[in-house]
Amino acid sequence: MNIQQAIKMAFRSIMGNKGRSILTMLGIIIGIASVMTIVSTVNGMNQQSLKQFEAMGSNRIDVQASLYNGQNAFESLYDYCNSLGSDLVLGVTPDAYFSANVVYGSKSSKAMEKNQENMWNSDGGANTQVALPPELRFGSDQYSVCNNFQIAAGRDLSKIDIRNYNQVCVLGARAAQNFFNYADPVGQVMQVNGIPFTVIGVYGEKDPDSAWSMDNIIVFPYTASRILSPGTQMSQFVVKAASNKAAVEATSRISGFLTGLTNNGQSGWGYAQSNNQRQQSQNEYTTMLSMVLGGIAAISLLVGGIGIMNIMLVTVTERTREIGIRRAIGAERSSIVTQFLIEAAMICGMGGIIGIAIGTVGTRIAGKLLIKIDIWPSVGITLGAFLLSVALGILFGIYPAAKASKLQPVEALRAE
Repeated sequence: MNIQQAIKMAFRSIMGNKGRSILTMLGIIIGIASVMTIVSTVNGMNQQSLKQFEAMGSNRIDVQASLYNGQNAFESLYDYCNSLGSDLVLGVTPDAYFSANVVYGSKSSKAMEKNQENMWNSDGGANTQVALPPELRFGSDQYSVCNNFQIAAGRDLSKIDIRNYNQVCVLGARAAQNFFNYADPVGQVMQVNGIPFTVIGVYGEKDPDSAWSMDNIIVFPYTASRILSPGTQMSQFVVKAASNKAAVEATSRISGFLTGLTNNGQSGWGYAQSNNQRQQSQNEYTTMLSMVLGGIAAISLLVGGIGIMNIMLVTVTERTREIGIRRAIGAERSSIVTQFLIEAAMICGMGGIIGIAIGTVGTRIAGKLLIKIDIWPSVGITLGAFLLSVALGILFGIYPAAKASKLQPVEALRAE
């Protein structure tokens, strides 16, 4: 018997018992769909997280520090980081935000908050055309370097703006669009809680596809906090390292500096963690989560495989006489084994295809509900799922196939 004949016989056997075949496939279908949905969703989460880390910029060090005497730790951190040299540190800035009503003409961030409430109460669809209130941040003259922004129009914050308490600000691309549409905002005056601030620059777009865009920001000199938000505690900072290698050394040095600044924790607290470390930790966590959830879902594959073995043993019993006839007219054991392995592989392969279709739909739904993005299973995951289903059929079909091939022709012919 050649392979083509074996495939035809296997297909006829499966179609001859449609109900039993579908029930046999059920465990494989559920297992493949579950594993595929979980792995694809976690992979999508990792990709989304990677995009966010890339948008924020690589080699970023997150620093938190606070002194119990109420003094601002940033001045000391700024001087220390700049003393390390550009081969280690490229910039340092506060990472503080505050709330205020920003007004330009007939547009205000207060009115935009209604759009935000509507989006929260909706199905979560990301409509990038809706004007949402900007995130208001305090920064140093090195804010753009630390957060991977490039000036597209006007100029950036300067040391003079910081030192002289200038009432100026820089807009992100989305904030500029929301307040000014296509007009040039540079030189225009916005009211922030009734206090005038002149727009001196606009950052280039780097996150255009998200409704909650990183570009929807307005950055003010951190020294303006005394008139805009006197109660804001600046305890979070961002340091930009020159490279991956520099990030490791800079993180170590800054940690040592914070230990001395806080008198080993007696006069304050502080720590530093590189963005690369955080990304690695998150990837390790999501990988572990994927393995745990995938392992749980794989139990259904094991159950499905046992079901395949069981039904193939039943098939051997039902077709004992057929096997005896074939053996009596000279069929080799290998041809019997091949026939039953192909049948088991076909049942699992067909179940795998159905499971892949269901898993694709499940992945799309999970992506929309959990992380609000479109996710499609990768070609590698899809192909791997199909090959896994076929491999399971072969694995769990070995014992029934071997049992069928060992039947003695005379005894098989006697079977009713």
